[in-house]
Amino acid sequence: MSYISNARLALRMAGRSQQLMSTRLLTSAAPKSPNAYTPEGLRRVTVAYGDGIGPEIMEATLRVLNAAGAKLAPEVVEIGEKVYERGVMSGIDQDGWESLERTQLFLKAPITTPLGGGVKSLNVTVRKTLGLYANVRPVKSYHPYVPALHADMDMVIVRENEEDCYAGIEHRHTSEVTQCIKLITVPGTARLCKYAFDYATMHSRKMVTCVTKQNIMKITDGLFNRVFQRTAEKYPHLNSEHRIVDIATAQVASKPHLFDVIVTLNLYGDIISDVAAEVAGSVGLCGSANVGDRSAMFEAIHGSAPDIAGQDIANPAGLINGAVMMLTHIGQRTEAVMIKNALLRTIEDGIHTADIYRDGPHSKQLVGTQAFADAVIERLGQEPQILKKEEMPAIDSSDSVESPSFVLPERPVFVPPQKTLVGCDFFVDWEGENRNPDLLAEQLQACETNLKLEMISNRGVKVWPNGNASTYKVNHWRCRFINKNGDTPTNNDISEVMAKLTEASLDVIKTENLYDYNGEPGYSLGQGQ
Repeated sequence: MSYISNARLALRMAGRSQQLMSTRLLTSAAPKSPNAYTPEGLRRVTVAYGDGIGPEIMEATLRVLNAAGAKLAPEVVEIGEKVYERGVMSGIDQDGWESLERTQLFLKAPITTPLGGGVKSLNVTVRKTLGLYANVRPVKSYHPYVPALHADMDMVIVRENEEDCYAGIEHRHTSEVTQCIKLITVPGTARLCKYAFDYATMHSRKMVTCVTKQNIMKITDGLFNRVFQRTAEKYPHLNSEHRIVDIATAQVASKPHLFDVIVTLNLYGDIISDVAAEVAGSVGLCGSANVGDRSAMFEAIHGSAPDIAGQDIANPAGLINGAVMMLTHIGQRTEAVMIKNALLRTIEDGIHTADIYRDGPHSKQLVGTQAFADAVIERLGQEPQILKKEEMPAIDSSDSVESPSFVLPERPVFVPPQKTLVGCDFFVDWEGENRNPDLLAEQLQACETNLKLEMISNRGVKVWPNGNASTYKVNHWRCRFINKNGDTPTNNDISEVMAKLTEASLDVIKTENLYDYNGEPGYSLGQGQ
């Protein structure tokens, strides 16, 4: 039995009947905060104006929200460059965190993250701190009013938000080699895949596509796909499939009609969503939701664009779309639909900012950021005539996602697989004569105990025994020691090898214990092994 199959009970415990989903729109379990509303009944929301073009597009967006009668009480906080300059490496200070604790709702303009060591991405920090595990990016073309490579593009990318390479665990191992750890977990994948299928169900979508690089990263991406497949079994009314990320990304650009809802890992989702937005006509048009069990953050998907800051030329539509998603999330759906239709009508009427303006019949007036917002406000209460209008969902409007029908367990319970220690990989910084692995093997074999040297790899490729002299080598070696006598090794056996390696003046920079799970290796072989 594969150790992955032991996650099945986790998925069963996390799953609930489809009937429980029937009244949810964004499918987020977001309990009401006792401080979420003012005494007047206005929904508190933490608002950050950000950097670059952020203040301009936030001003435009708030004016539209106010004109539409959105029942909001903004709490403005400072984030981004000025906070980084004060030495706060996360980009958000204590006042910001206290506001988010009260509101559990964040409308954020883009920020600029300084380059250099020690500075952490604010977006990643907020997502992980608040547990915003699902990033939801609807991408739709507005053909013929916005030039697009494909007129019929209409997809949603659901991206994992907390794990993968974005865990931010990096090390420098040698003078030539650095490392980034990719973390994929069963619970994190299970709740994301469940979210994607719930979203597809609630929005009358037909297909959910899992995108990974399982053919190469068989353990990490393989786990993601296996959990996806198990989740899909609970949704027989939806079609599901798996695609490899390289061809899938190409198909998003060339054949977007193949996709409906995409669920994928953090890094792939980051890339695919920007490709999709660009194919649809403009990154500046797309909004984004970051949803967790208790909190949610809404934003545009584009960056802070400091090169055009302060010129009143940025397109605020992306942040307006993010705000529309926020209103839907908190149950203010009448206002959300009104703003969305006014936005569509503005685009349809040819009132365009510079990023989407083109000479021709569909662009009639080139406007700036605030004038675009004015145009949207003027069209509140109107509907598009050609573009598909936004409609009120056929659900009880009093049922907000802030009164959820269920709460997904943070740690689904499952029966742990049998875990057996079988050996250890010792990573060594070693130059040696001509970087000859045979010479390194001689030193390593002198350090054998119950654990015997089985393999040496360099950048993942087996170079000993029987390596190829043509393989390029750096000064970073994975040296695999395995118990050969059938006994289960202990940590003491590993420590004994470590002591001998130290005595031999071999520079061990990292160790990774090797385990079998229910008899199957929980580690990868060397390429060529």
